[in-house]
Amino acid sequence: MIDSRGIAELCRAIADCGRSVTIVAASKTRPIEELRALSEIMPEAVFGENRVQELLSKYDPALKWHFIGRLQTNKVKYIVDKVQLIHSLDRLPLAAEIDRQAAKTGKIQDCLVEVNVGGEPEKGGVSPEELSDMLDALGQFEHIRVRGLMTVMPNLGEGEALDALYQKLQRLYRHEMDVKRPNVAMEILSAGMSGDYKTALRYGSNMLRPGRAIFGERAYATSDISDK
Repeated sequence: MIDSRGIAELCRAIADCGRSVTIVAASKTRPIEELRALSEIMPEAVFGENRVQELLSKYDPALKWHFIGRLQTNKVKYIVDKVQLIHSLDRLPLAAEIDRQAAKTGKIQDCLVEVNVGGEPEKGGVSPEELSDMLDALGQFEHIRVRGLMTVMPNLGEGEALDALYQKLQRLYRHEMDVKRPNVAMEILSAGMSGDYKTALRYGSNMLRPGRAIFGERAYATSDISDK
């Protein structure tokens, strides 16, 4: 169910930040009919899926799709011709497979490098200390174009601890913007979901991934969707 009040608040926050921001609606567990209805209200909206199997079950080429979840190497072949942007590039073997599959279709696949700013072991992403080396290494892949960084922040709630992590992310992003590398252009900072998008906007995010703020609470548990 689309939350018109949540969408209005989201759009106000973006308008107040004074820059162009892309909304990637986190659409896991949401039926395709709901996504199509949202696209009527927000024609510029992009849909972000976390699971390959769910993306394939809902895929409609009339909509714009990003992949925002952890991506298994053996699943790359199923989505590389369907998504505009992969947000979760976090290891070289995955990059090699994306490059290989994109080459088959003559595509240059846009990707973001996921960085684990919060240092949470259960989450994907390269560490801040490994980021520069990772970006250097990605220059070898002719069919990958790195467009920026992505992160999933810890669930800390608004406050100083969250601000400190966003400050760290902003410093990383700005530092890497100044480094010239082949196949890398720091243009996108994908950070901020329903619980922290206002903080993300304060620290320079230009791509948000809200779900609940757009759709309300999920109709059923994410665990009901298998990606095996």
